[in-house]
Amino acid sequence: MADAPATFSESWYRVASQRLSLRPTVRVRRQFYRGERWFVLENPLTNQFFRLRPAAYEFVARLRPDRTVEEVWNECLNRFPDDAPGQESVVQLLGQLYHANLLQYTLASDTAQLFKRYEKTRQREIRGRLLNVMFMRFPLLDPDALLVRTRPYWGWLIGIVGAILWIGVIGAALKVVADHFPELRSQAQGILAPDNLVLLYAGLVIVKTLHEFGHAAFCRKFGGEVHTMGILLMIFTPVPYMDATSAWGFRERWKRVLVGAAGMIVELFVAGLATFVWAKTGQGTLHSLAYNMMFTASVSTLIFNLNPLLRFDGYYILSDLLGIPNLSQRAGQLYRYWAERYLYGLKKVESPAHTRSETFWLGFYGVTSGVYRVFVFGGILLLVADRFLLIGILMAAVCAVAWVAVPTGRLVGYLATSPKLDRQRPRAISVTVLLLGGLLALLQWLPFPHHFRAPGIVQSRQWTEVRTGTAGTVARLVATPGQRVETGQVLLELANPEIDHRLQAAQARRIEVESRLRQALQQAIPNLKPLQSLLDSATREIQQLETDRSRLQVQAAQAGLWLAPEIEHFVGRWLSKGTPLGLLIDPAGFEFRAIVGQEDGDRLFAAPLHEAEVRLYGQADLSLTVPAFRVIPAEQQDLPSAALGWRSGGPVAVAPQDPEGRQAAEPFFEVRATLDSHPQVALFHGRGGKIRFDLPDQPLLPRWGRSLRQLLQKRYQL
Repeated sequence: MADAPATFSESWYRVASQRLSLRPTVRVRRQFYRGERWFVLENPLTNQFFRLRPAAYEFVARLRPDRTVEEVWNECLNRFPDDAPGQESVVQLLGQLYHANLLQYTLASDTAQLFKRYEKTRQREIRGRLLNVMFMRFPLLDPDALLVRTRPYWGWLIGIVGAILWIGVIGAALKVVADHFPELRSQAQGILAPDNLVLLYAGLVIVKTLHEFGHAAFCRKFGGEVHTMGILLMIFTPVPYMDATSAWGFRERWKRVLVGAAGMIVELFVAGLATFVWAKTGQGTLHSLAYNMMFTASVSTLIFNLNPLLRFDGYYILSDLLGIPNLSQRAGQLYRYWAERYLYGLKKVESPAHTRSETFWLGFYGVTSGVYRVFVFGGILLLVADRFLLIGILMAAVCAVAWVAVPTGRLVGYLATSPKLDRQRPRAISVTVLLLGGLLALLQWLPFPHHFRAPGIVQSRQWTEVRTGTAGTVARLVATPGQRVETGQVLLELANPEIDHRLQAAQARRIEVESRLRQALQQAIPNLKPLQSLLDSATREIQQLETDRSRLQVQAAQAGLWLAPEIEHFVGRWLSKGTPLGLLIDPAGFEFRAIVGQEDGDRLFAAPLHEAEVRLYGQADLSLTVPAFRVIPAEQQDLPSAALGWRSGGPVAVAPQDPEGRQAAEPFFEVRATLDSHPQVALFHGRGGKIRFDLPDQPLLPRWGRSLRQLLQKRYQL
């Protein structure tokens, strides 16, 4: 619950004698949020809006040029003793209405001092916009007249007919995507290739222009006005934007939600049309442009527009659905209130949350949105730096200033000059220094549990891959898959009549050469050496063919279980030499063969590993103890199994030139761990999982620094 508002304020003398009133042009509308009534004040000249609760509106509505602020406040206090705003709330409210250009007032000698602290607040808001380097806006023109003139051409699309058309196009486009998914995924590999950047940007501009016109069209359809269109620098990329904030004045929530979702609705519709163009065209500019439009619409919708943790469409939709206006701003105010109230000991501060539910949502949103922004923008910086290192460095420097240097400067200025802290400044400075110092010390010196994980695969200690020794047609299966076989036992038989024919021909040639050799001993001794060479060649060919004929019976090279899934479908099929058939596995013991990358390789040797455990995919909640393991000290590049590589869906990057997907893109160290049995975990050859190595406890800050250095060295050789 929000704390009770402060009834009296030390700044009250500055406003008590003022004679204020709302401007005659201000429009007032009623709205309902979460069952509560609110009043929206709109200035049609500047397209600015301000929401008030009923108690605050009762005070503002009574302001007149012939009455002072104190007279109005006393009247509200007498008529609404439980709900009337306190003096501190009135001071803040008047300052905010003043900056929203909603008040009409007579100048007083100390007007500048009256609103001085709110002027600072306003300046901070402007600086915040400029420091939002990822999404800076520059208004250019007023598109409202164009929307009014063209409404007869597009107005019919916003309704039942348009909804049916939209569903049909999206459904058909999803069918096309499902049918051509491999081609779509393959083409995504070159989305950031230099020769595709122009088309990618062109698709982005087209999609975002239609996106913004979608917001404007829905807003105009429901009676709103759109007076601002300009350029938005989205991650330093110029794209169009429109200001459809007049939708905030709509009484019906569903209209506000539809206006917020209009851009995504249009984007998905355009992406659906682009899907048809992409599927019906061959390689070329139009084909690539359509793909880039599809990619832009889907990625921007999911990562930016639909996600409520960034201040785009999803943010305003969530705000309307929750009935909590200004989520992001009020979340910051809530954290500031907590700090001022519980850390700095200020008593006359009010929480921006009016209910416990609002307190929860504001607190939850502030944390999640902050964490999400760090990950999203961090990923964007890495993605840009991978392609354009210099631009990535510049973006990182600007972000460091905006996210670290500027907030630090604001904090120092707040602690040094804020009037709120006049009586609590020593405590506020001490608490802040202790908290920051304690946090730094905690991260730098307090040891935390330390571990790392590596992917791997379960394999039998003794196993053999069965392959065909020669080419042939599978004639029959001798051993049933799944049963135990002994060394030398026949598993299946192949048939290859060509071997018999070639063997007969080779035997006939040997007989012929032997006859010519006997004749040369009597008549042509100089021919003996060539004939002897022909005889040796024929003999070697016969031996090879006899070996191939013996290999038509595929035999077990070791005793164990004969595992050959779907081998019955091979009967009657021609198999080339070296075709994999199955595995022979000794089920007496299994080991886990893990792949440790170079970034974690030094941890295997620098410090003693305390313990290790293995968790297998599909049963990650159950751990297998590792009684012993050994590290193969030499770097390797051939994976224990192709299942660990990207080509087979594994986590390890493989060399592009390796068609089998067995060669890793980077050298690695191999760890072989013995596994203890578990009654609920089935161990079988080829099952994947991860091994966790427990290291000596270590503070977090050195570990983070090490990871950052490794990242810069590995990706950018810095």
